[in-house]
Formats: sequence, structure tokens, C-alpha cells
Amino acid sequence: MLRLWNTATRRKEPFTPIKKNTVGLYTCGPTVYHFAHIGNIRSFLFSDVLRRTLELEGYRVKQVINITDVGHLEVGADIGEEKIEVAARRERKTVWQIADFYTKSFLADLKAVNIKRPTATPRATKYIREQIALVRELEKKGFTYRTSDGIYFDTAKFPQYGGFAGVRIAGQEAGARVEIGEKLNPTDFALWKFSPRGRKREMEWKSPWGVGFPGWHLECSAMSRALLGQPFDIHTGGADLAFPHHANEIAQSSAAYGKPLAHVWLHSEFVVLPGGAKMAKSERNFTTIGDLIRWGHDPLAYRYLVLNSHYRSPLTFSDEALNTAEQTLVGLRGALRDWPKPAGRPLSGYADRFLQALEDDLNIPQALAVMWEMIKSNDSPARKGATLLWMDRLLGLDLIKIVGRPFKIPPKIQKMLAAREKARVAKNFAAADEIRRKIEEAGYLIEDTPTGPRIRSV
Repeated sequence: MLRLWNTATRRKEPFTPIKKNTVGLYTCGPTVYHFAHIGNIRSFLFSDVLRRTLELEGYRVKQVINITDVGHLEVGADIGEEKIEVAARRERKTVWQIADFYTKSFLADLKAVNIKRPTATPRATKYIREQIALVRELEKKGFTYRTSDGIYFDTAKFPQYGGFAGVRIAGQEAGARVEIGEKLNPTDFALWKFSPRGRKREMEWKSPWGVGFPGWHLECSAMSRALLGQPFDIHTGGADLAFPHHANEIAQSSAAYGKPLAHVWLHSEFVVLPGGAKMAKSERNFTTIGDLIRWGHDPLAYRYLVLNSHYRSPLTFSDEALNTAEQTLVGLRGALRDWPKPAGRPLSGYADRFLQALEDDLNIPQALAVMWEMIKSNDSPARKGATLLWMDRLLGLDLIKIVGRPFKIPPKIQKMLAAREKARVAKNFAAADEIRRKIEEAGYLIEDTPTGPRIRSV
């Protein structure tokens, strides 16, 4: 039975769906004002493995990944300019063009790392009516108040507020305020923001309270309810979203409709750099999937790197770690290519242990250990191939494409091979040997023959 660490209860619990054989899964998506970085992508890789595990166990999964294309402000989600508006000025485009461009880029990134396409990728701007309806419900039940710049949720009227993330309202620093004295509590948050007087925004809508736009937290509550119902089964996201975003989702949804938003809440940890700094756009220390591709890396090498770390542990990203993951992936493909055509049923002993590891709160590193034990075993290569392809239904490394296909040398290795040949022709054997060493470190062996060099994976 699948057991998951539920942030809401702070313990590992057996998973039982609300409806038999069906799972509603919601993953907080990106704000589309810039390229997603690989730290963002880690969150979606984790939810992809979760979905694959659920599907292998026989569940029909409806997965929603939202697109935030309005409402995410620069400071504390409640003040400052909207991030997409800032990007539009920076790139001299409309906000709609910015949102479209970065949405397409995000979906291309998901495809590059073999994340299964979600059942739905709703945009916040397409669910304005549902968001207004949610605010009206909260207003009707007395949870809102008005300030000079918008409609706010009164967290003091929701006694359970903060319990999700261990936050206390009393004693909180007010931090960023609307204006001095306007927020009743420092943890109160915007439900609807008014458009600035004297300036028309590209994205604004009429509402019962005036022309404006929805607060950032509102969209996920409205869209998840519209597409999955309330409550639904599992809500996932990055650890940085637990507070305030997810705490606010829970507060507004529960206050409005008197029932939980989701039963299980899962959060993946950050990608950090050597030294411990969190990868973040605000720090300008980030890498994108597009960067990896431009540098000659296989994006699935990043997927394999992510799989080597438990989702609730920080992942340290470095060139060395990525290169090691890429070499290992090359070796994995080479083993499958060298074996006879996969045949027969998966080896049950290894398959059972592999699935048991995943059922233990998605312990993918332990599952990979079982996989490598199987690869090194003395079992039939054809059966090992069948087992590896079965395991890859959960890992998502797209190994099925290797079976029966000719060996393909990555462009980066091809360039190195050409440079080595050039050095050999020039009789610069020291340089040729150094390039050969680097090629072998990347997981390939070179055999010099009278007709030229031949290369194969280790």
C-alpha cells in the first residue's frame, strides 16, 4: 500500500482515495513571467513519479497543473507590481504575449524531461468568474474586509489558520503592509486587488467590489475546485509554497465551503548549489532546461539526477553531479542495448522490491538501488531487459526508445571525437589522449581501427 508524508498531519499515512480507483491530483504550476528553472522543474518531476506510481497501481489519475498568468505580485504576493507586467515592459511585449510565450516554454520543458502531459493546464485568467464567486462566498460568511487597495481575508476569523505550516498570527511581524493600520492582521492576504486609480491595466476585470484582478492565492482554490471538486485527493508543490500560499488556499477554501480543500499535501525540497544557496530567479543563480540543452546535455540526465535524491531532501546541483548522472544514464542505455531483446515477465523479486520502495513515500533512491542490483545480477539478460522497461514505467527515462534502435552518439561527444581526430592528424598525441580520457569519463570507449575510430557506450 502506498504511504505518503502528509504535510498537513506531519506523518506518513496510508493513501486511500476519496473515490474508488480514481485520484484527483493538483500541482501548483509556474507564474509565467520568465523561464522555469531546474529547481522549479524538480517539483513537477516529483509529481510525475507520483502520478506514474498511482497509475501503475491501477488508479485513473486526473492531474491538474495550473498556469499563473495574473495576480502574482512582486512583494509578499500582496504589494508591488505584477511580475508579468514587469516582464512585459522588460521585453516590450503585451502581458498576454509574455504569458503565452513562457507557458509554451514551460510545457516544452516538461516534454524535454519526459513528464506526462497533465490532464488539464488551466490558466488563471480563464477562471475569473470562479474566483469572484469564491470571494463572494467568503464575503457572505463574514471572512472579508475592504481596504483602500482591495478585499482581504481576515485570518483572525479562521481559528485553524497557520496550523498547516505552524504559523501563529499573534506576535507576527507585520512586514509588508498595504498601508499602516489597514491590514487587521499581518497574515491577512489579498483576495481581490483594485486597479490603480488613473491607470488602466492590461489585465483587469469588473467585480462587485470594483475593477481589478484576483489575488495570487485565489486561483488555485477556484481552479482545483472547478476541475477536481472539493475535497480532492492530493495537492503537491514546492516547499516554499507551504506558507503562505498553501496555508491561504486551505483557509479560503475551508472558510467558504466548510470542507477541506485536499486530503494529502506533499512538498518537494529545493534545488541548491554547492555551498547551500537556494537556486532562485531572484538570486540570478538559476539554470534552465534550455541551458542544459544548449550546453550539450541530455535533459533526461537531469531527470535521472533528480531521481537520485528523495523529494523531501534538498538536491545539490553542480556540473559534476550532472555529468555523473549523464554518464550513468549512458551506461544504463548501453546495458539495455547490449542485452538481447527484452522478453518474458519482469523478475518478480526485483519488481516487488522496486515497487515497495516507491510505495514508501516515493523512496526513489532505494528503488534505483534495487534496479542496479537487478542489472548486475546473473539473471537472463532478456528478462532483465523486460524488468528494466517495467521499472522505467515509473522512472520515466524513456528507455523503450533504446530497444531496437541504432546507437546514437550525443552531439557533445561527436564534437570531442572530431577534435581528437584533428589532434591525431596533427600528431598532437598528448591532446588526443586527453580528449580520449574525457570521452571515457563521459561513459564511452574508443577503439581505433584501420577505417577510423569506433565508439561505444560503456
